[in-house]
Amino acid sequence: MGEVKAALRVAEGAVIVVCAASGIEVGTEFVWKYAEDMGIPRIIYINKLDRENADFFKTVEQIEATFGRKCVPIQIPVGAESSFKGVVDLIPAKSSEVPAAVADKIDSLRDKLVEAAAETDDDLIAKYLEGEELTEQELRRGLRSGVAEGKIVPILAGSALQSEGIAELMDAICNYLPSPRDKGSIKAKNAKTQQDETLEPDASAPLAALVFKTTADPYVGKLTYLRVYSGTIKSDSSVWNANKKHAERIGQLYTILGKSQEAVPQIVAGDIGAVAKLTDTGTSDTLCSQEHPLILEAIEFPSPILRVAVYPRTKADLDKMGPALTRLSEEDSTITIHKDTVTAETVLSGMGEAHVDASVEKLKRKFGVDLKTDIPKIPYQETITSSVKAEYKHKKQTGGHGQYGHVLLELEPLPRGTGSEFAKRVVGGSVPKNYIPAVEKGVNETLNDGVISGYPVTDIKVTLYDGSSHPVDSSDMSFKIAASHAVKKGVSDGHPVLLEPMMNVQITIPDAFTGDIMSDLNGKRAKVLGMSPGDGINIIDAQVPLAEMLRYAIDLRSITQGRGSYTMEFSNYEEVPEHLAQRIIEDSKKEPEKA
Repeated sequence: MGEVKAALRVAEGAVIVVCAASGIEVGTEFVWKYAEDMGIPRIIYINKLDRENADFFKTVEQIEATFGRKCVPIQIPVGAESSFKGVVDLIPAKSSEVPAAVADKIDSLRDKLVEAAAETDDDLIAKYLEGEELTEQELRRGLRSGVAEGKIVPILAGSALQSEGIAELMDAICNYLPSPRDKGSIKAKNAKTQQDETLEPDASAPLAALVFKTTADPYVGKLTYLRVYSGTIKSDSSVWNANKKHAERIGQLYTILGKSQEAVPQIVAGDIGAVAKLTDTGTSDTLCSQEHPLILEAIEFPSPILRVAVYPRTKADLDKMGPALTRLSEEDSTITIHKDTVTAETVLSGMGEAHVDASVEKLKRKFGVDLKTDIPKIPYQETITSSVKAEYKHKKQTGGHGQYGHVLLELEPLPRGTGSEFAKRVVGGSVPKNYIPAVEKGVNETLNDGVISGYPVTDIKVTLYDGSSHPVDSSDMSFKIAASHAVKKGVSDGHPVLLEPMMNVQITIPDAFTGDIMSDLNGKRAKVLGMSPGDGINIIDAQVPLAEMLRYAIDLRSITQGRGSYTMEFSNYEEVPEHLAQRIIEDSKKEPEKA
């Protein structure tokens, strides 16, 4: 999905490939939606007409039913399955010039095509309504205009394996999809003035190139793919990264030919190319000139939804894990890596189970790092629900200097999301000033380590209000120990509860699955906040505990046959129901440390 979004961001048009045997699949629907949202003109290519059970006309019906009547065949196949012979172009075709097997279908399909092309132009529609025949040139002009405006999506046919219909597809790309010049000017923000500028696709205009992909090439190292929107970028030159605000040295530029690269002296406006070994430039950065810094709109990648904890299998893997994960996230912007400070786990997030599995396999194959995955721990927190006072006297005599620290603490609950606070209200020097930092350190360390379950204590104010000291035996360590024991006692007496992270979730599903999704959410302790139906799609907003969402990407895929999607972001912490809290506390006490 990330690759598709990045490609669409830098393309003027798209070819959507549909299998003649299996028809429209889930991926087809996602790609169509992305292209529709971004206003990208499209061509549909019905492939694999030589396959068993291939049916061009049934696939066309399915396309029209799913994507609308603007999808119009401009070719017709001759034969099907093992007898597939090639394709006939409907634009110049006459029934007398085509094989008898498809002659009966030509006229009705051609009439539909002519009507669609005529509707794009006032002169053409007037001519059509007056019963005049449109010329081939007029038809092609109308088609090109309709495709550019999104009013027509031509359907072509063939078999890539047999190279049937491929030359015609290439011609259609040239004839009907817009060029960079047809697409015209784009907007960019001037990094100096913060004003929007209009950029023309002109080789002599100020340079603006968008990085849309980063890979680790085994031969040339880091390879950065870029699309030049205006100006010219030259080999062996220097450019300015407007996002990172530093210069980058451009070595040899390449054009990409399949898996190989061909060295070129420059890349001009409208073209796509690549450059190796840039220092800090990443996906979505803009390369420009330092004198005229421009920032192009970044690529909007889908947010990752499935989280897994990753652990190295060996000591050697541990040493290589950090750099390899960084390079993986550079290559794939739909992968995120973060260290959870509460659970001390490294968490890898991706678009789904297959994506995460492929990423772990890629780490092993490409970067030589073998990782194991597990369901991540939930970053629970502890807090108290009532104010309490706690006292602890640390007194130890071991011969010579002893240990003495005595503190009285007041613990109060704070509003949700406040964090922890330490305050002092000591009078009369009962705890000497020089020991108060040790008391604070003892308090903070104990709050971080937790009391009832090992999770951090939050939303609490701890006040040192009294204590006592010994002129000889008192020390920083004695007061730190006394503070720690007093906090543990206070939290235990303050009716402690466990808090869990709640997530704001927005689920987008076809209407037909609404009942099943609502039923599933009810079983996940969710609070449904609202529903927005429209155009066969339902958007459900809910608040769900993170503990219930760890495998939701898999559940949603199963319930909706892969047609559902969702986004999730942290909302707040809420109290865990008592019956669940007890089990979580027990599990945390017996859970072994991960390797």
